[in-house]
Amino acid sequence: MSVTGMEQRFPTVAEWKVIVAEFQKPSLWRAVVQLVDTLVPYVVLWAGIYWALQVSWWLVVPLALMAGALLVRAFIIFHDCGHGSFFKSNRANAVVGFVTGMLTFTPYYQWRWEHSLHHATTGNLDKRGIGDVWTMTVQEYLEASRWKRFAYKLARNPVVLFVIAPFVLFVILQRIPRKGADARERNSVWHMNAALLGLAAVMMWIYGPVNYLIVQGIVTGVSGACGVWLFYIQHQFEDAYWEVHEEWDYTAAALQGSSYYKLPRVLQWLSGNIGFHHIHHLSSRIPNYYLERCHYSHPVFQQVKPITIRMSLKSLAFRLWDEQHKKLVGYKRMREVRREREKGRS
Repeated sequence: MSVTGMEQRFPTVAEWKVIVAEFQKPSLWRAVVQLVDTLVPYVVLWAGIYWALQVSWWLVVPLALMAGALLVRAFIIFHDCGHGSFFKSNRANAVVGFVTGMLTFTPYYQWRWEHSLHHATTGNLDKRGIGDVWTMTVQEYLEASRWKRFAYKLARNPVVLFVIAPFVLFVILQRIPRKGADARERNSVWHMNAALLGLAAVMMWIYGPVNYLIVQGIVTGVSGACGVWLFYIQHQFEDAYWEVHEEWDYTAAALQGSSYYKLPRVLQWLSGNIGFHHIHHLSSRIPNYYLERCHYSHPVFQQVKPITIRMSLKSLAFRLWDEQHKKLVGYKRMREVRREREKGRS
C-alpha cells in the first residue's frame, strides 16, 4: 500500500479539499439509477426464490447466493446515506437509509454514529475498539494474559471472523442499543427491530417460516461474510497505517491506512466501488458512484498501490501490528521478538 517517499507527497488538507470538492455533490439521477439497478433485481431474486421453492432447492440456493451478493451493494447505499452523501436531501438519505437498513438488519442512526467514530479514529493506536477489527500490537500481545491471547486468536480466526461474526453482528448485536448512544440512536434500534419483526412476519407468511429462515440465513451469511471481508481488507494489510495519537495524521490514515482494493468490474459493481476506500476515507462526503472518478482525477491518488484479490489473501496471515517495523505481521514475528527478549535476559 505504501509507496517510497509517499509521506512527502501527501497533499495538505487545503489541497485535497480542493481536489475532491467537485465529487462531493450528490447526483439525483445517479442515485436513483443505483437504487433501481440494486433493489429491483433484489426483489426479482426473492420472487424467483418463491417460484423456485415450488420446484427444487437446487434452484433456490443459487438465487439466494446471488441475492446475498447483491445485498452487499444495497449496504453500500445504506452506508452512503449514513454519510449524507447519497442524496443531497437529509430526509431522502434517512428514508432510503432506513429501508436499506431494514434489508441489511442495521439500524440507521446507531450505525451512522458508530461509523463516524470509525472514520475519526482509523489508524489511531490510542483510539482502537470502535467500528474496527480487534488489532493488538506485538508488545500488547506478549504482555497479555493467556486467556486474552486465546480470545484474540479466536477472534482473528477466519471461520470466526467471516462466518460466525457476521451473524452475531447483524442478527444479534445490531438489535441492542450501544452504550453511550443518545436517544435518537437508541430509538433507531427499537424502530428497526419493530420493522424487522413486521417484515419477518410477512415473509414467513409468504414463504413459510422454515423456508424463509433458511433462505434469509443464506442471504445474510453471504452478504455478511462479503461485507466483513471487504471491511477487513480495507484496513488490515501489511503496510497499513497505525500511529499513536500524538503522531496520527488524518490524510495519512486515509491514503496510507485505507486500501485501494482493485476488483474485477463485476465485483466492483457489486461492492459499490468501496474498493476505492482510500478516497472514501479522505472524504466520506463523496458518494460511491463518484469514488472511481475521483481516484483517477489527480496524480496524488495514483501513488496508492492497489491490492489485488490474490494479494489480499496474504492479509489472512497478518495478526499483529509491529510498532518497530510499522507494519502488520503474523504470529511468527511475535515469536521472534519473544525469543530475542528471552536471549537478552539470559
